[in-house]
Amino acid sequence: MGVEKSVAVVGLGLMGQALAGAFVRVGYPTTVWNRTPGKAGRLVADGAAVVDSVEEAVAAGSVVVVCVADHGVVRGLLRTVGGGLEGKVLVNLTSATSVQMREIGGLEGVDSYLAGAIMGMPQGIGTTESLVLYSGPRSVFEAHEEVLRVLGEAVYLGADHGLSSLYAGAGVSLMWSVLNGFLHGAALLGAAGVEASAFVPFARQNIATASGWLAGYAGQIDEGAYPGADATIDSHVAAMGSLVQESEANGVNAELPKFIRELAERAAADGRGRDGYAAMIDLFRTP
Repeated sequence: MGVEKSVAVVGLGLMGQALAGAFVRVGYPTTVWNRTPGKAGRLVADGAAVVDSVEEAVAAGSVVVVCVADHGVVRGLLRTVGGGLEGKVLVNLTSATSVQMREIGGLEGVDSYLAGAIMGMPQGIGTTESLVLYSGPRSVFEAHEEVLRVLGEAVYLGADHGLSSLYAGAGVSLMWSVLNGFLHGAALLGAAGVEASAFVPFARQNIATASGWLAGYAGQIDEGAYPGADATIDSHVAAMGSLVQESEANGVNAELPKFIRELAERAAADGRGRDGYAAMIDLFRTP
């Protein structure tokens, strides 16, 4: 650990407390501040220093980690500290859009800046269960990688400050799609008295099968060619119709399969019916 580095954590919600706790545990001098006082008790007992203002917190840390409610709060805090970030590294782990993350990089007084996205829960911070995505200047990331790895696996994505938010959005889109598919499937099987726990091994096998298709789909997307050698969008539409009927026949909510079918039908109506399923990318690219 570089002895010259110290950390300030701004924001002590559940995630902020977890971030600060990870730095304290490994021995980094850690200063904390929260707009609403009274959340630093355990951190102080473990060795953190608490201050009364965000200006004091920023002054105390060579690496300033911000994890607050939203982008508006981040902007307000940066206006408050003014030029206090000169010579320091700002690591913004607040949930925000890619546009908002880029905006922070253009603010006056922000010199060295990394935008980040936490892919995990507070209880996983500081363990192998935590993944944190970073974007911004590679030189800044590499110079402070040792500090960043305290929080979990640190993945550098590129110089564009918006990449961390974009990857995070892509990740949760995939997550919600998988979880909703599992829940609909559990409801469908539950109509026949099958317990959800019995569905898990089959679900995992199907998820693994689908994940095996991703590299091939990615290649088709990058090349812009979508051969329907295995199955066309038209054939998928027919199978989706069967799932809608099965859901309705078993008294299960059919909105999800209907929506999936509607998207595929729109692609087919646009002339992609004989293409492979990866051609659906054009539908998602269109506002």
